[in-house]
Amino acid sequence: MRPRRENQTAEKRSDRAAAPSSGRIPSQFLHPEQRALVPESFDNLPTVLAKSAAAHPYLYRKRIDRFDSSARPGDLVAVRLDRRSVVGYGHFNPRAEITVRLLSWGSDPPDEAFWSERLASAIALRRDLLNLDAVTDAYRLIHAEGDGLSGIVVDKLGDVLSAEAFSLGMYQRSADLLKRLAEQTGARAWLVRPGPATLAQEAFEGSVLQSDGAPPTVAIQEFGTRFRVLFEGGHKTGFFCDQRDNRRRLASFCAGKSVLDLCCYTGGFALQAKKLGNAAEVTGVDLDEEPIRLARENAGLNQVRINFVTSDVFTYMRDMLRNKRQYDIVVLDPPKLIRTRDEFDEGRRKYLDLNRLAMQLVRPGGLLLSCTCSGLMDEVEFLKLLRAAAWQAGPVGESTAQGRPQHEARSLQILEKSGAAADHPVASNCPEGEYLCAVWMRVL
Repeated sequence: MRPRRENQTAEKRSDRAAAPSSGRIPSQFLHPEQRALVPESFDNLPTVLAKSAAAHPYLYRKRIDRFDSSARPGDLVAVRLDRRSVVGYGHFNPRAEITVRLLSWGSDPPDEAFWSERLASAIALRRDLLNLDAVTDAYRLIHAEGDGLSGIVVDKLGDVLSAEAFSLGMYQRSADLLKRLAEQTGARAWLVRPGPATLAQEAFEGSVLQSDGAPPTVAIQEFGTRFRVLFEGGHKTGFFCDQRDNRRRLASFCAGKSVLDLCCYTGGFALQAKKLGNAAEVTGVDLDEEPIRLARENAGLNQVRINFVTSDVFTYMRDMLRNKRQYDIVVLDPPKLIRTRDEFDEGRRKYLDLNRLAMQLVRPGGLLLSCTCSGLMDEVEFLKLLRAAAWQAGPVGESTAQGRPQHEARSLQILEKSGAAADHPVASNCPEGEYLCAVWMRVL
């Protein structure tokens, strides 16, 4: 059922941009109804007046002068600089700091032709240009702003499409979007879940949506290595396709080596180190029991032996250091530790401590791959952190004459820096989309 909308033109009534209301969430924000991607008519769309024009897909509240009182959360709106000229169209949510997520620029609305072209372009990147079907059946099909569709990501996992919606507007249109993608890709099923921060950032609470017959699990392959993906209870879309190329790259260093995969989740790096890299010994560590159970199942699927341990990684690393245990290769790929600017200092301390301990577990001359998926920590800041961790990683010696302890600091040789695989493109007008930083280091 299409939501009711007041039949009023942009000129008749308008409100100043308002801050998100606090307190209890209104009923319309609890499991909001689905809408069609393309409305029946573009006549009399609500208007949002912007204070200035910009190419960025985020129109923050502070950049909005006013909006029509007829505009409802989740509506498609026309963005204007005055009452005459339309500069673009986007999804509106007055309760979010990103009040409008722009889909298109110019006077042409996002009609059927727009959506057909946008989805076809995303599919062509993965299948025609990157030729991913030749090496895997698991890849990102829609990467939010990177594919011009702010507010949603979609992964193709085998013959299932798994999506995560971050904005109210995209969540409300996700069923229609996933149906269209399934038709164009031949996927047999789809599901979409709201992002983990939608309540705090978008002020809505959604439920998981799925097609009839959507399976609870699916088997995929990456460079011939098999993985089982569990949808219910899994993180994000269920599998981290962004590390695909980094996993294969790591495997090239692993022949005959001992490998430690910290925060291993369902065993991505560990599996490829053993299966593709022919590592002599592989250990994977994660705190969550369910991913470890699935990691062991993945090892069985590939008929390889890996030691998976359920443990807090801080505790595990300290235990290994007490036992004077070291590894040829250590992978540190923790979950996102900085979600907001308020969490930056605490998250930075956690990253510092993790890397300080991990560096001590690398045999001299060995390899450390350290990753951060916290987009708020850019590459420059992450490299500073790694240098600080290296200084603190060595054992403490005798005190100096000034009373300060002497550290026998680790020395790092940075071999290369990488990021997410190419199916996670970054839009030139939204550099925030570059979230993953992986640093490859030789530890001396």
